[in-house]
Amino acid sequence: MLESLLPNKNLTKQQEQVFKKIQTFCQDNWNNNTKGLFQLNGDAGTGKSVILTKLFLTLEQAAKDIDSQLHGSNNYFLVNHPELLKVYQDNAGAYQDLRKNRFLRPTTFINKMHKNQQKADIVVIDEAHLLLSESDKYNNFEQNNQLEEIIKLSKVVIFVYDERQVLKLKSYWSQSLIDSLIKSLNLNYEKSTLTTQMRMQAPKQIIDWIDSLTNDLTIKPLDLAMKDADYLGGMQDDYDFRIFEDAQKMYQKLIEKNNNFGKARIVSTADYPSTLDGKKHYVTEGDFHLPWDQYNYSKVTWAEKPETINEIGSIYTVQGFDLNYVAVIIGPSVTYDKNGHISIDISKYEDHEAFKKRHLDDISRINHAKKDIILNSINVLLKRGVKGVYVYFHDHDIFRYIQQNTIQ
Repeated sequence: MLESLLPNKNLTKQQEQVFKKIQTFCQDNWNNNTKGLFQLNGDAGTGKSVILTKLFLTLEQAAKDIDSQLHGSNNYFLVNHPELLKVYQDNAGAYQDLRKNRFLRPTTFINKMHKNQQKADIVVIDEAHLLLSESDKYNNFEQNNQLEEIIKLSKVVIFVYDERQVLKLKSYWSQSLIDSLIKSLNLNYEKSTLTTQMRMQAPKQIIDWIDSLTNDLTIKPLDLAMKDADYLGGMQDDYDFRIFEDAQKMYQKLIEKNNNFGKARIVSTADYPSTLDGKKHYVTEGDFHLPWDQYNYSKVTWAEKPETINEIGSIYTVQGFDLNYVAVIIGPSVTYDKNGHISIDISKYEDHEAFKKRHLDDISRINHAKKDIILNSINVLLKRGVKGVYVYFHDHDIFRYIQQNTIQ
């Protein structure tokens, strides 16, 4: 059971305000028999899922309460992420008011509603930036857009969206696309944005460094003390941030953290070949040599399995999850440019599924979109660690630049 996604978590003042706003939105649209769409924005780690899980428990309790105006409401919780779905279904077993069969993949929900000629009342969607934005027969989705289809099949939809977590062309989203749906479907629409970083116990300069790297392709100077010959950094206001020159030494340090604290895992950008053929595929950087994660048939999530300290996680494995410590290998697609800037080489990115041809002609700058996808994946990977993040760059010129521009 993943405690960070339990529905009984205490909310911060900002989260509580948003939670109440969404509750009122659901109630008003239910009472007025109107169609509503509420959009919850926020960067990775700002606590969007915490609000959704508590909201859905509240909705399901109200659905069973004969004195509630929402009594009898038919509600669902959707997430297009198999590892996260396992967590939500597992957590549901601990609460008598929650039912596992109300937690579904979006395609399952859509096809079920069409087959039974039914409609839902309130639908909550976590990680809506993973929804398909075009048809995909391979995944049994025949309509044009999953968000649009879910809205048509529901009275009220609450969805989480972060444009910095879009990872595939077939699920490529933009605010303009969402705005066009709102206009065409004539929806009551509200939105809120969470701004406080809740996952990473990191100082502002570390968050700013990550954001500059992944938003502006800029390597900001860091105020770090060199603690060891093998890395730059160390403890920064009780947060462990280190940039390593050697991937194997980074991994050895991560193992120490895993032995002491648990839930320390190594992950990588998709710059190293891997296919779902049942065979092991490896990431090699100097003396470092470990296999990619295997398809997880277990009900236990990859991050919670002790043996996965010996594997490398991908963006699809860890998105949405908290780790105590994360070590991130940033591969060959990221290269040093000049004057503290990096470049993105999309030809080096090995996640061919992410760049699979989009059939809709609605992205004017396709290579720009592909670069955004790579940077989004780096942003998500770097923001997994609650207590610390370790970083290794395949391009050693990046390490040397950081070394030369570190304030000590």
